[in-house]
Amino acid sequence: MRILSLASFILILLIGACTSGKKAYQRGDYYDAVMQAIGRLRQNPDHKKSKETLRNSYPAALEWLETDAKNQIASNAPNKWNGALVSYERINNMYEAIRQAPGALKVIPNPKSYYDQIGPLKEKAAEELYNSGIALLMKGTREDAKRAFFHFSDVNRYVPGYKDVVEYLDKSKFEATTFVVVEQVAVPTRYNLSGGFFQDKVEEYLNRNYTERGFVQFYTPQAAQSMRLARTDQYMRLQFDDFSVGNTTVREREETVKKDSVKVGEAKIDGKTVPVYNTVTAKLITVRKEVVSEGLLSMIIVDAKTGGVLSHRKFPGRYEWFTTWGRFNGDERALSQAQIDMCKRRELQPPDPQSMFLSFASPIYDQLVPAIRSFYQNY
Repeated sequence: MRILSLASFILILLIGACTSGKKAYQRGDYYDAVMQAIGRLRQNPDHKKSKETLRNSYPAALEWLETDAKNQIASNAPNKWNGALVSYERINNMYEAIRQAPGALKVIPNPKSYYDQIGPLKEKAAEELYNSGIALLMKGTREDAKRAFFHFSDVNRYVPGYKDVVEYLDKSKFEATTFVVVEQVAVPTRYNLSGGFFQDKVEEYLNRNYTERGFVQFYTPQAAQSMRLARTDQYMRLQFDDFSVGNTTVREREETVKKDSVKVGEAKIDGKTVPVYNTVTAKLITVRKEVVSEGLLSMIIVDAKTGGVLSHRKFPGRYEWFTTWGRFNGDERALSQAQIDMCKRRELQPPDPQSMFLSFASPIYDQLVPAIRSFYQNY
């Protein structure tokens, strides 16, 4: 079990600001109840339910953590000193949180701390975690190396520079990390297109979200070669299996449109000029030009040692561009204003092939990113 970090401590306070902690107290989660109640009191120092929760949960949490620390020390557990240290650090977390919340300090005016007691514990915890980390590393699995890395991280946090812990940090991180070489196959040259923008976006996502702090690292084949990557665990191959750009279809639709009671002239009746109404017609031809571009990206992840396929996904993309215009024969008065406007339009030229390629590649990228995230989320 790892000691609560400052970031986690702040996060608990932020979460706690939304609740009084009463439900956590009722579940017996006294420590969480304390932190949640303090978080609410930081926002509202007079919050009645939070005061009541803090008043009841703090003594219970303090007793539970003190007892747990003593029981850990008295036990034969392999990481007993670290376990005790975690409990004492939680007591110190409550102490600091209460001191920084005036509303909480009114309820618990004398919170308890264990700063003086945890110094010797850190030396003992560092020693046992160091030995445990080495034992885990010797098991030779990635998951055990990952656990060893966290052990060595805690060792270095308790006693910076303890023995050769820095070297073991590097070694365990290397053994725990999955190194992936990403092969992005170029777009066939017969299309006279460049997939560079799409490939750059993929690389940018991988570099931004899978940094050296994580346990998955991605490299281009060129980068892996130039840095002489010591080990390759997986290959990810991204390739457009099938795509077409600029499939054009032109459709014409002809219809006869009519409008009744249209003034077509005048006549004299009994010496008076009167309008003459009749039905007018026109032959309307509507033209719709569609240009469709679509493709299918394949993502294959292969185990570098066995050659076995770990994942094979396909992601489709489609982009449809169209333009409409028209013409007519006959009486313009038979047309609606929208039809007249359409007949005034002229055929527009479609986007260039490169733009259409990027347009259908965009939804493919939006599918690819969650798939990569999902596959590597447990690494």
